[in-house]
Amino acid sequence: MDGLGGEELLCYPQLLNSSCRALNLMVIISISHFRQRHTPTNLLLLSLAIADLLVGLLVMPVETARLIETCWLLGDLMCALSYIFGFTLTSASVGNMVLISIDRFVAICYPLQYSNKITRSRIEVSVCLCWACSFLYNGLILKDHLRKPNRYNSCYGECVVVIDYVSGTVDLVITFIGPCSVILVLYMRVFIVAVSQARAMLSHITAVAGGAVRVTAKISERKAARTLGVVILVFLMSFCPYYYPSLVGQDISNSVSSWAIVSWLLYFNSCLNPLIYAFFYPWFRKAIKLIVTLKILEQDSSDTMFI
Repeated sequence: MDGLGGEELLCYPQLLNSSCRALNLMVIISISHFRQRHTPTNLLLLSLAIADLLVGLLVMPVETARLIETCWLLGDLMCALSYIFGFTLTSASVGNMVLISIDRFVAICYPLQYSNKITRSRIEVSVCLCWACSFLYNGLILKDHLRKPNRYNSCYGECVVVIDYVSGTVDLVITFIGPCSVILVLYMRVFIVAVSQARAMLSHITAVAGGAVRVTAKISERKAARTLGVVILVFLMSFCPYYYPSLVGQDISNSVSSWAIVSWLLYFNSCLNPLIYAFFYPWFRKAIKLIVTLKILEQDSSDTMFI
């Protein structure tokens, strides 16, 4: 029975990790291979997918091993580095989501100025800054663990990381409350502008076609509202359990009994991002078909045009 229990414990993380890698790899191939997809918006999606893919390749296997084997075998320094790397990828993922919301805000609210405001070079600089700031920021948060990696260990073979209340509160604002507020405000603005534009167009439609168009507009509004709700709900569901100790004035520690659930919810966000930010694009679904059927291996497949 013990062996069966261990297999059941391992099954879910393995399945989740494989799905994360596959989905994010599809996004990376789709954007990198097809030249038509080399747009500023898709560069942001590419950066997000790379961060989430690295979570699936490097962070989730370590967390899976931690669930199976209670004794940490990679040394104290690797214990601290593994968390710095994992938190850096998570912060970079959140930063990219904020950049995507800014991109969509400019595209919908200022369409005539979009090409001047959102250029490839500005996006590249923004992405580089996002990654660099994520690395430096998380290095500062966990700098004490780098200086003395075993400071919280009670015995040899432990890997205990503790983020004190002050650092946790700062992280709560910078990585959770701030980005969530920006995403919510910008997407709400996008939703309001999109709805007002759709309703303005209805005034120019003839009375004969008005009924059908009005129904279509209402459906579009519901889809936009549902997408906004999904973005915010997934963000809150993934990050709230992790930041709960900071919200109630406690330290964040990976030694608590609930850490397995908290960490997997946090990293689960990396699996859902491709579905939220890429899969609902028609061009992406078409690209997946070309990838799965190996048509991308054909000559000049990179020049495929998506309508």
